[in-house]
This record gives sequence, structure tokens and C-alpha cells, in this order.
Amino acid sequence: MGGSLDIDTFSYPLTYLHPCTFNIALDLRTHVSLFPYKEGRVKVTSRGFKSADYSPDKAPFNHPLGLMFAIAAYFRAQSIHIVIDSSSPPKSALGGSSAAAVALVAAFLAVSEKKAITWKFKKKVAILAHALEESVAGVPCGRQDQLAAAFGGVNAWYWQTKRAGSVFRKETVVNKSYFKKFEKHLLLAFCGKPHESKNINGMWISQFLSGKYRRFWAEIATNTKKFIDALGVKNYKKVAAAMNKEMVIRRKMTPEVLDDMGGKLVDSAVKNHCGARFTGAGGGGCIWALGEINDIDRLKGIWKELLATRKGACLLDVKIDSKGLSDTAGLK
Repeated sequence: MGGSLDIDTFSYPLTYLHPCTFNIALDLRTHVSLFPYKEGRVKVTSRGFKSADYSPDKAPFNHPLGLMFAIAAYFRAQSIHIVIDSSSPPKSALGGSSAAAVALVAAFLAVSEKKAITWKFKKKVAILAHALEESVAGVPCGRQDQLAAAFGGVNAWYWQTKRAGSVFRKETVVNKSYFKKFEKHLLLAFCGKPHESKNINGMWISQFLSGKYRRFWAEIATNTKKFIDALGVKNYKKVAAAMNKEMVIRRKMTPEVLDDMGGKLVDSAVKNHCGARFTGAGGGGCIWALGEINDIDRLKGIWKELLATRKGACLLDVKIDSKGLSDTAGLK
């Protein structure tokens, strides 16, 4: 919720509204491994992409795996094979590239600095991963994907806090003790069509800079806080209303934010008293829904029928990750 308000282009002019975004870290973990490789070469292997192998000074940063090569270049890495194993579908708008960037930055930092994974370490990793991603993306990028990957949990992220040296403020919205119950209120569907977030994000940025739809962004900022407040007291009726209000605004600004399947999923959620929202910047990828358990259970069957009509589309398991960045295999 509130996506793109984590981009400086929006958050600075809207500082008076105390802009924030909301996200849920899912237990669709991304693992990064580093192996020795040919002298003077960097190879990147990731599920869903063709492996790429370059000398460090010729590695293209505009390649589908260019972000990983850019991170390797920042750390002056060579003679190395980077292997990325992600549990989320490729290009599903679930923040997979940002999660991989966080994991890779953490791996390089942990090897070079030999530090434990603390809150301070996670913050450093998230900020650096974002800076590197924005440097090669060609468009301004938000920070919330990297923060969700680094910290885990169900959180609101407040931007432009005016506190010296602070880029963000983290506020827990749903406590870990409630995760299992909360998961029963959620649905997540992969539409079977990959997304290209920079296309739609680029449109929003261009519109905002030109002065178009600025009042809509003010509404999104205010509405996101209403959503967070409602979720904090588990008022799912108000939660759904806030989600659906944002969807109406987004569709007015950019109708292409939902493809045909996404539109059907969102419309069916609204009819069944649930809130629905695209992940990331939309235009394909995933749709998630939130509502009372009985409404979500009814919607689940409807979504299954809709998704069965498109190859590759499916429901995804919703398990919430509480840890974020962690060292599961050990650094050697």
C-alpha cells in the first residue's frame, strides 16, 4: 500500500503529509551463494534467466542480471560465480530482484567485514542495495522492497522523518504472535504474466513531475495511513475499503496497472467484500487480497477458477517471514 511514496520524487514534496508505505515480507526466500570461478570472470546464474558470464570491466549493467553485475563491480569482485535461488516466480512483482540484491550485498559485506547480522547491519545492507539498484535502473527507485527483504515482518515505513541521519522509520503493524491468524486473512495470486515495473513507475513519475494527478498522490498518502490504522485494530472492513479506494485511484491514473486477469481478480475481490491490490507497480505480476476469513475463503475458490483459465497463473502460499536477512548456510 502507498507504493512509490518511498521514492524521493514523491516523498519530499509530500513531506507535510508524513508519507508512508506498507508491506508484508513473505517467506518466499531468496538464497545467494558465492563460488570460485575462472580467473578474471564473473558469472551469474539465477532461476528463470539465462546464465551470464563476463569479464568485470565489460559486464553490462542493463542486462536482465545487470544489477548483480553492478553489485559485483562495486565490491571489485572477480573470479566468482554468483548463484541466486529465488522461491518467488521470476518478474512476479514480489520484490525478487531487490531481495536478491540485499542477499548479495550482505554476502559481500559479511565476507569482507566479518560482522554479525544485526539491526545496524541490515540497515546498511538495505540502503546500499537500494543505492546500487537505483544507480543502474535508469529511473528513481523506492526503498521499501529492500527494507522488507532485510528486516522481514509486517511493517509501515515512514519517509522524510526529519530526524538527522534517518532515511526511514519502521513501525510494526502486525506482531509476529499474530502471523498465523493473519495469514488466514490473505490471498496471493500470480497472474501468469511478468511485469516491467519501470514502465508504470516511469509514467507515475512523469505525471507527478508535470503536475498531473498530484491531488491523487495526496489522497494515496492519507489513505495509506487509514489502512495502517485500520489493520492495527484488525478492522478488516475499513482495511478493504482503503485498499479498494487506492485501486480506484491507481486505475484512474494508469489503467494499464492491471491486465485482464488482474482486473478480474480485483473486481471479484471487491464484490466479495475484500480489499485487493497489485504488488509492486503492477502491469502483471501478482494481486493480493485481504479481508475477513469467511470472505477470503469464498474468494479463494473464485480466484482458483479465474486463474485456471491462464497458463502459469496460480495461487501462491502466503507465509509471513519474520526474520528478513539471515545467514542460513554459514559463510566460508
